[in-house]
Amino acid sequence: MKKAIFITLLTATAFCSGFAFKTILSQNKNTKMKKVTGIGGIFFKCKDPKAMTEWYQKHLGLNTNPYGATFEWFEGADSTKKAQTQWTPFAEKTKYFEPSTREFMINYRVENLEALVEELKKEGVTLVDTIETYDYGKFVHILDAEGNKVELWEPKN
Repeated sequence: MKKAIFITLLTATAFCSGFAFKTILSQNKNTKMKKVTGIGGIFFKCKDPKAMTEWYQKHLGLNTNPYGATFEWFEGADSTKKAQTQWTPFAEKTKYFEPSTREFMINYRVENLEALVEELKKEGVTLVDTIETYDYGKFVHILDAEGNKVELWEPKN
């Protein structure tokens, strides 16, 4: 009888230990930092941003504002958490996209911008500026492999 109890306890202990070990390993896999979580905005140059905004409002029905148009949606993981993607035409002569010479710039939504910037520095990515904080989130600009300016945005919760 004692032998049966001992074997049962040993088996249960081994099972629980294996389950705990598997849980610890699977948690470590999931702790890798998320980088880009979505498109935060599309920005492009044009000759007359006001006329372009009006054209898109009239012909494609965009609900425009002084910054272009904001597309609201709900995060997949939390259907109660509202998110947004910004569409903005910029003046043809804007310097905001510099040092890139491209006609566009993409804004990517990210999590934990400070940690991501530290990782990008270690990876040798060119940082254009330092993190700036506004009432709607934190921003920083980098250059991609072809010199396109990329805006990274951590939305304010």
